[in-house]
Amino acid sequence: MFETPLIEAFSRVHPAAPFVFWTPFLFYFLYRAYDGGLALAVIPVAVLAGVLLWSITEYVLHRFVFHRITGTFAGRRLYFVLHGVHHDYPTDGSRLVMPLGVSIPMGTAVYLLLRVALAPLGGAVIDAVFVGFGIGYLAYDGIHYATHHFRMKSKLGSWLKRYHMVHHHTGENARWGVSSPLWDWVFGTMGETTQKTATVVDR
Repeated sequence: MFETPLIEAFSRVHPAAPFVFWTPFLFYFLYRAYDGGLALAVIPVAVLAGVLLWSITEYVLHRFVFHRITGTFAGRRLYFVLHGVHHDYPTDGSRLVMPLGVSIPMGTAVYLLLRVALAPLGGAVIDAVFVGFGIGYLAYDGIHYATHHFRMKSKLGSWLKRYHMVHHHTGENARWGVSSPLWDWVFGTMGETTQKTATVVDR
C-alpha cells in the first residue's frame, strides 16, 4: 500500500496487538476510578456510557469518514488508505485491526476530550467512561477480525458475521456498525432485509 517500507510495516499490525497494549491501561483506569472514590454501583453505569460512546463513534467514523470519497486524487487516496484497502482485501489479517500508531493518538485525544467535556463529573467518572470506550473499541477490533477470519457458529456470532458481510458484499449503502447494529436501527440504515442479503456469507 505504501512505497516506503517503514510506513508499510507500520500500516500492518498483529490482531492481538491492541488487546496486549490496551488491556493493562484499561485495568489501570478502572482502578483509578475505584481509587478515586467512585461508588461501585456507579462504575458499571459509567463504563456502559463509555461503551455507548464508542458505538456511536464507530458508526459515525465508518459512515461519514471511512467511506467519504471526494473527486480529487488526494481524496481517493485518503479513502483507500483509511478504509478502501480493507474493502479491496477484506481478508488481509494484518489490516483488520487498528494499528497502534493510530489507536494510541486516538485514545489519547479521546481521553483529553473527555477530561474537558466531562470535567464537572470529576476524574473518577471520566476514567470509568474511558474504560468503557476502550472496551467498546477492543470489542470492535475483535468482532471485526472474527467476522472475516472465524466461522462464527453461535447464533449471535453468525448473525454479526452476516450483518457485516452484507455491508461488504451486496453493495448496499448501509450497515455501518461493526460491533453492534444499534445505531443502524436508530438511524434506519440497516438496509433491505431480503433473502439475498440474509444468506450472504464470507468465503
